[in-house]
Amino acid sequence: MLHHLKTMLSAAWGQTNKSFVRHLQTSHSNLQWKGRHLLTLKNYNAEEIKYLLWVSADLKHRIKQKGEYLPLLQGKSLAMIFEKRSTRTRLSTETGFALLGGHPCFLTTQDIHLGVNESLKDTARVLSGMTDAVLARVYHQSDLELLAKEASIPIVNGLSDDYHPVQILADYLTIQEHYGHLKGLTISWIGDGNNVLHSIMLSAAKFGMNVHIATPKGYEPNSTVTAAAKQFSKESGTKLLMTNDPLEAARGANVLVTDTWVSMGQEEEKKKRLQDFKGYQITMQTAKLAAPNWTFLHCLPRKPEEVDDEVFYSPKSLVFQEAENRKWTIMGVMVSLLTDYSPQMPRPTF
Repeated sequence: MLHHLKTMLSAAWGQTNKSFVRHLQTSHSNLQWKGRHLLTLKNYNAEEIKYLLWVSADLKHRIKQKGEYLPLLQGKSLAMIFEKRSTRTRLSTETGFALLGGHPCFLTTQDIHLGVNESLKDTARVLSGMTDAVLARVYHQSDLELLAKEASIPIVNGLSDDYHPVQILADYLTIQEHYGHLKGLTISWIGDGNNVLHSIMLSAAKFGMNVHIATPKGYEPNSTVTAAAKQFSKESGTKLLMTNDPLEAARGANVLVTDTWVSMGQEEEKKKRLQDFKGYQITMQTAKLAAPNWTFLHCLPRKPEEVDDEVFYSPKSLVFQEAENRKWTIMGVMVSLLTDYSPQMPRPTF
């Protein structure tokens, strides 16, 4: 009798759990992802960003771990506009889109020169008639905004001078995989106040994460981004610390993050920047002030002056997992914006 009761309860719980997952899938499918643009994470709320990460984790699980073939983008094409060279953005997008059955088309400045031989308005309309989406890696955020205004297909920011949203999605997936959650963690950024930092500042608080920022004087993040980040932090009850002391920023942090000190287009400033960033290299001395469970992230490519080999190649470094996750998260973005797909795995804890 007792065994029969346990069997009935187990079956009922299994059915309830499946119903709950279906409920989550249904509620999230109503977020109207399909057809939207991804220009900056500022315009996405917590649930929307979590959904992107859920889809990304689901695709990684089904394709990499279970070996499933999912031609979710079969018959679809993607225009990839690259004003700036890239290893990870290009490979992750080309291989990921193709793995899902789609056809990526890579366009350099030799193939398409935005706003020069043809207006951005005309380019947006031409691409809208030939492809299903555009991923653009550009200098000016305003170019992306104009493309989005004139296009009838999704425009995805593959990087601009202001933001790098697809990189941060990979970072968050990596952090979630390692810690099992995001809420309550502290991210410490030690370096330049650049586009990658901007994307962290405009999204971390939405997950309940604290952010510590250390930049040299004169290299602080954009003031408008800072104002928005302070508001997000206030609304979520998280901490936003801004300092010029790398050790202060590292204190108590779970995730230590840095990036290049000399971005593309800043080569002429290299000598001055290397001088101004002295003392900002992340080392084991820096990590001594972090939380015992600290990890390290870098979007790559990395230079030794930014982080030494001891940290970069240590078991605490998640940089290569982070790099691989660029592929799964861009796949998650494309599937979300171009299809009605719902993830099959239970929603991860964020």
